[in-house]
Amino acid sequence: TAGGWSFAIQRILEAASRTIPWMALLFVPILLGIGSLYPWADPEYLAGDSYVAGKTIYLNANFFIARALVYFIAWTALAYYLNQFSARQDITAEPELSAKLQPISAAGLVIFVLTMSFAPMDWAMSLEPRWYSSIYGVLFMVGQGLTVIAFSIILLAWLRNTEPLKGFIQTKHFHHLGSMLLGFVVLWAYISFSQFLIIWSGNIPDETRWYLDRSEGGYQAVSIILIAFHFIVPFFVLLSRRSKKSLHILVPVAAGVLVMRLVDMFWIIVPAFSPNLLRFNLLDIALIAAFGGLWLGLFFRELKTRPLLPLHDPRLEYEEEDHEVQEAPEHA
Repeated sequence: TAGGWSFAIQRILEAASRTIPWMALLFVPILLGIGSLYPWADPEYLAGDSYVAGKTIYLNANFFIARALVYFIAWTALAYYLNQFSARQDITAEPELSAKLQPISAAGLVIFVLTMSFAPMDWAMSLEPRWYSSIYGVLFMVGQGLTVIAFSIILLAWLRNTEPLKGFIQTKHFHHLGSMLLGFVVLWAYISFSQFLIIWSGNIPDETRWYLDRSEGGYQAVSIILIAFHFIVPFFVLLSRRSKKSLHILVPVAAGVLVMRLVDMFWIIVPAFSPNLLRFNLLDIALIAAFGGLWLGLFFRELKTRPLLPLHDPRLEYEEEDHEVQEAPEHA
């Protein structure tokens, strides 16, 4: 996009995208554990459930692995070409390279929506193969948007006094990112409630069971936490223009949203293995710290390889001119 908010965090997003091949490697243990993770991969389970057995034309190990390969190849290819053109512009200063990035991204959005409609269905929804939701993939995509914006706000606030960001990053960038965060918070609440309302009004046992498993045995407390801190608190705080412009308020809200993203994933995934009984131990925290730390190490390694602002991008000149226009009245 041409917005200054996206330009300010472009290099953060590019560095993150270059970790995708490593995420494919971390997916290998899931591939190795298909038989123990997914009921549809267990012959004994299928023998006792003809409904799920009828889905094996799609839910089978070979097709599951093939689809995962397609997802990671598509995401890696998009990340590769977007990063390559961006890096080339740093070196050659060819302004037309920015124009080439836009059609790649336009096609990439279509590819991303298609793959992210199926990937969560394969990897998470099929943990409970009797249940389905047509809005499930959208819920994950909105969650990804929330995660990206919240992470970018925190990192941009930390790096804002680092060259070449120093003097370039302004209050308006955080205001715009705060508005994006608010928009995704509202969208997450809308999609989540829409899924619940449709299933509640339908009142079909196979569908309502998913929510019943997440409303008993301690999970109801997690549900209340999500409603309060994933929607109500950030929504009302971010309604204020002052809050979006103040890093003392915006950064803690973004950090809180990131924590709530983990809680939301926990609430979605864990009841598939432990329905009606909340189970949480130190190993859960240790795994989050281990994989999160590994990803952050890979991310910061990639972030250091390129300037924090895209060089020779036509938007840079526009941003600088806009900055001068805003400063002129103050000096006058």
